[in-house]
Amino acid sequence: MSADRSHDGEDAPRAEEDSLGGTAASPIGVGKDKDGEVETHVRSLTSWPARVFAACGIAISLFHIWANIDGRISTLWLVGIHFAGFAFLACLRYPLKIGRFVAPLWLDAVTGAVIAGATLFIIGSETAIYAQGVHLSPEHWVAAILVILGAIELTRRTTGPIIPVLIVLALSYVSFLGAYAPGVFRFAGLSYETVLFRSIFADEGMFGTIGRISASFVFMFILFGAFLVRSGAGDFIIDFARALAGRLVGGPGFVAVFASGLTGTISGSAVANTVSTGVITIPLMKKSGFPPRFAAGVEAAASTGGQLMPPIMGAGAFVMASNTQIPYLDIVAVATLPAIAYFLTVAFFVRIEAKKHHIVGVDNESRSAWEVLKAGGPAFLVPVATLIGLLIYGFTPVYAAGWAILSVVAASWLTKNRMGPKAILEALALGAQNMIMTAVLLIAVGLIVNVIAMTGIGNTFSLMIADWAGGNLLIALLLIALASLVLGMGLPVTAAYIVLATLSAPALQGMIENGYLVDLLTSGTLPEAARGPFLLADPEAMTKLAAPMSREAANAFIAAAPAEVLRLVHGQALDPALITAALLSAHMIIFWLSQDSNVTPPVCLTAFAAAAIARTPHMATGMTAWKLAKGLYIVPILFAYTPFLHGSVPEVLLVFAQAVIGSYAVGAAFEGYMEAPLAWPLRILAGVAGVVVLWPGLPVATAIGAAMTFALLLWTIRLDRRGRTAEALA
Repeated sequence: MSADRSHDGEDAPRAEEDSLGGTAASPIGVGKDKDGEVETHVRSLTSWPARVFAACGIAISLFHIWANIDGRISTLWLVGIHFAGFAFLACLRYPLKIGRFVAPLWLDAVTGAVIAGATLFIIGSETAIYAQGVHLSPEHWVAAILVILGAIELTRRTTGPIIPVLIVLALSYVSFLGAYAPGVFRFAGLSYETVLFRSIFADEGMFGTIGRISASFVFMFILFGAFLVRSGAGDFIIDFARALAGRLVGGPGFVAVFASGLTGTISGSAVANTVSTGVITIPLMKKSGFPPRFAAGVEAAASTGGQLMPPIMGAGAFVMASNTQIPYLDIVAVATLPAIAYFLTVAFFVRIEAKKHHIVGVDNESRSAWEVLKAGGPAFLVPVATLIGLLIYGFTPVYAAGWAILSVVAASWLTKNRMGPKAILEALALGAQNMIMTAVLLIAVGLIVNVIAMTGIGNTFSLMIADWAGGNLLIALLLIALASLVLGMGLPVTAAYIVLATLSAPALQGMIENGYLVDLLTSGTLPEAARGPFLLADPEAMTKLAAPMSREAANAFIAAAPAEVLRLVHGQALDPALITAALLSAHMIIFWLSQDSNVTPPVCLTAFAAAAIARTPHMATGMTAWKLAKGLYIVPILFAYTPFLHGSVPEVLLVFAQAVIGSYAVGAAFEGYMEAPLAWPLRILAGVAGVVVLWPGLPVATAIGAAMTFALLLWTIRLDRRGRTAEALA
């Protein structure tokens, strides 16, 4: 793997980003990559340093297992030790590099030890600090500054300069820059001592809620994924995908989609997904006749779905569960069909491209699907079934992950890859290695979230979004998508979700709840108790509410009501289940939109990793991947306007059908092809049909659009058969 990974250039260190069990970054040296294009920033560890690194990783993994199972260690100590351990590993793994200077290993080891020591000292001084009236002594000042600077520097080494710049700006804003900000962004500022104290000890700070998620849910699932990888589940996924899809028309492309989908069930990292499956699927697609750029785009787009695919979604899903207080199992349950819909949108492009270029399946050199399933299935199916079963029975995700890890070891003995003590230790070390970037990132992001909480800027930003959108949900979605795209140019996916959700989720939730209110107003079923608050803003409200309104009048009535009044009405008029649905929909929309940085130029790490494997131009590959990943924008619209996440089973299946049929029609319009070429009039018709199917709230139009799509499909199937018959007779 190391040779393949070295192709990634600047992207190689980012391959661990948000990983929930993906393939670990191979130890590659600091210097030029294979093509001499860019410098990599991951230190190669061999001999005794490698053994020290592995031993530390094993110790850290064992500590986390004990702490999460025992459950009696305080959050502060759990997260503090979590950061201290991974700060030390990060210094060993990612060297200090300034210009051409690369720090020697001993200097980075000392740096890591200092950061770890300062962390343990400051959290151990909590009682003393409170005893001093929440005042920091000189040694506490030094330790706190070292911890914060350490988090900033390690984030710079692992993810680049954007997050450190944001942290510095955030800390400057809350301490002194806010006093110079104009208008609603003006903030008087807090003392440096208060900023330092809250950065360390506040619930929203470095060692607070997000850090606890990192040290518990995220790490345990990363460890679970590492055990699966070490047990051979990754090889099983590739073999099983080839056995199932290899002989289909465009089979190699379907292998990439299917393998990435299965890998997504155990890995929440798009980049790790790409480099682990892409080294097999991309050459396979190229060999069968797919254009290299398209092959790389398919792998990038499919791998992006890894963070959307239950049961192990990206780290952001655990943050979502904590922020919304919605059980992780509930999030996983409602996320399954949307994730499948996304993978189908990519598969449609594969099918269309295969028909365009007359690409058939490849000879299946592997065993049959049943043989593959018998040989390697237990290593994958038993642990995943254990995890899902325990979640369904109500156990916590951490507890379920712990037992799932044990089941990996047990299930491996049903295969040829039996995990003995050595393999278990290697999996423990691999889990710690895969966690380094995520741990440092989530701890550091706590500094930004803490500033947002302290200053109230999140509420201000939400009000601004609502004002700019004019109460229009679609415009708000476009604004958030644009903000996500801009943030994604510099932030990893998880960080982009956390920042964007903190700033915009309340506004988005409020607009979705307003949509529910509009339904009540148009049906004339607004509860009497909810009508009173409207009188605060409109003395004639009772007259207007006396009879059902038209949708236009209801939208105007809601738009004219102040936000404070609407908040009161939401609580009185809407069922709590609907409010929860609006909350989940808002966060899920942002979670999906935050994935676009993987495939959207100019910065699209997943597409760049695929391009490195396929040997294609980076930007051109990014544009192709962006086109293939259109589901990232289609499905969130359905979250906002339909009961996709909270409806009954028939309602959810109907929306799923809308997503699938509409996506296929839109994809055909983009490509000008279904089973045969589409002339421009038919191409336009396909686009109109797709939009009509996806447009919410118009059931008759949806049915007409679906009928148009199927009619076009049957017509092109007929044309395709005619063409093949003519070729056979020629």
